[in-house]
Amino acid sequence: MTNHPTPAAAPSGHPRRRRVARTLGAAAIGLAAAVAALGAGELAAYAVGARSAPVIAVGSAAIDLTPTPLKEYAVRTFGTHDKAVLLGGIYLTMALLAALAGLLAVRRPLAGAAVFGAFGGLGAWAALSRPGAAAADCAPSLAAGLVGAATALALARLRRRTTPAPLPATAERATAERETAASDQVSATALTGRRTVLTATAATFAAGALAGVGGRVLTDRRFDVTAARDAVRLPVPARPLPPPPAALHPKVPGLSPFTTPNADFYRVDTALTLPRIDPRDWALRIHGLVDHPQSITFDQLLREPLEELDHTLSCVSNEVGGPYVGTTRWLGAALPALLRRAGVRAGADQLVGRSQDGMTIGTPLESVLDGRRALLAVAMNGEALPVAHGFPCRSVVPGFYGYTSATKWLVELEVTTFAAFDPYWVRRGWDRTGTVRTASRIEVPAPFAKVPAGDVDVAGTAWATHRGVAAVEVRVDGGPWQQADLAADAGPDLWRQWSYRWRGAPPGTHRIEVRATDAAGAVQPEQRAAPFPAGATGWHSTVVTVT
Repeated sequence: MTNHPTPAAAPSGHPRRRRVARTLGAAAIGLAAAVAALGAGELAAYAVGARSAPVIAVGSAAIDLTPTPLKEYAVRTFGTHDKAVLLGGIYLTMALLAALAGLLAVRRPLAGAAVFGAFGGLGAWAALSRPGAAAADCAPSLAAGLVGAATALALARLRRRTTPAPLPATAERATAERETAASDQVSATALTGRRTVLTATAATFAAGALAGVGGRVLTDRRFDVTAARDAVRLPVPARPLPPPPAALHPKVPGLSPFTTPNADFYRVDTALTLPRIDPRDWALRIHGLVDHPQSITFDQLLREPLEELDHTLSCVSNEVGGPYVGTTRWLGAALPALLRRAGVRAGADQLVGRSQDGMTIGTPLESVLDGRRALLAVAMNGEALPVAHGFPCRSVVPGFYGYTSATKWLVELEVTTFAAFDPYWVRRGWDRTGTVRTASRIEVPAPFAKVPAGDVDVAGTAWATHRGVAAVEVRVDGGPWQQADLAADAGPDLWRQWSYRWRGAPPGTHRIEVRATDAAGAVQPEQRAAPFPAGATGWHSTVVTVT
């Protein structure tokens, strides 16, 4: 009896590693197809506009469909980074679904390709759901779907062609040499096939990424309005305001400046990509319940008698003590004069501003016409509006939160009624009027700061827009309220800064609270309320450690 040598058993980990490698390779096919799809979508968006890019279209639709409590959670948790978090979540979700589509494609290529087709269909629907959308807006998503499907199909079929069939089972091998030779041949063929698929997948990744980045850069350059904004020559206002006096700002280190620099002015909106409007192409339409509908170009607007307005604007999403408030010097045309020129009809009670991106904001018409200095602003702090803050034109109406008064990228004003139309935020449950609530905050010392024992400076800001602030009080550890020193009063439409010298602060942990009283004598309420649906209420407090 001849004893044949027994081949050494393969390590038990090899089959598992091969399965993992096959799974990762299939997932990589799906991811490569997704990158190629997004690259195609970005290139197609070059011809249509940045907001038609697939991810932007889906993200914008997601914002509109997100329940209000979830939106508020995002703003509260992520602040001004909420849009980056949303886009990151979309990309992550797409990556996971693309990997699953790749696993499906290597088994059923047509089914895997269909997943990418469905992605494209979803993006096309999202693009067409945007206000003012045109048929061409769905083209980038359709292109992405087609490219993704074709890429997944091609890579999956390449993988199937280059993967050798397993050796047929036999009852017995003639010799160990023949078995080894056959196995080596299969291994070599498999290795060559894997390299081919890996090379094709990597090349697809690279091409898709290059197309995506290149498409985004080209689109940004094509629609860039930096040069047009820089070319704007602002007229001298009809009645220039004097510079803000130094008495408006207590000299306490760490306290916010009285006038907020443009770069630090808060931004809260739903725009995933900033509307870019060339002022040479801009026109404002005034229509609805008016006798004489108007269309005003940017040059015509600049020829109006322009006014300056110092004004504190705040966001309804601002939590007690939050950062979404700022003061700036606006320059613009008087909105009431333009409306009276158009001839407002009896019965109208709402002015709806429409943004270039479809946002609608409704303001009580009687408040616009009651004598307050409402503007169509073209500049802030002496320069043309930054793109992020509404270039070339936005509305400003003192006394209201931004969601009912400040339409950025304004292209249309409609005189209507509250009964006839619900603006964007009202449809989502927010208060229809949006009157600013009295608010105050402690800025110095910072939360959880450590300060030396003795006299401690406490300072902050209070506002009750269009009513004015009459008093600010501070208390420590629930003790009696003490009057803070108010800076000079610049008018009811501006915040008022304050300071308080805490005498003989003893060592330990202490809680400082603040409250304000408006010019009508109403004291800021203690009870906490969330921003939704009409703005936050409650006393701001901070905890410090005296050492």
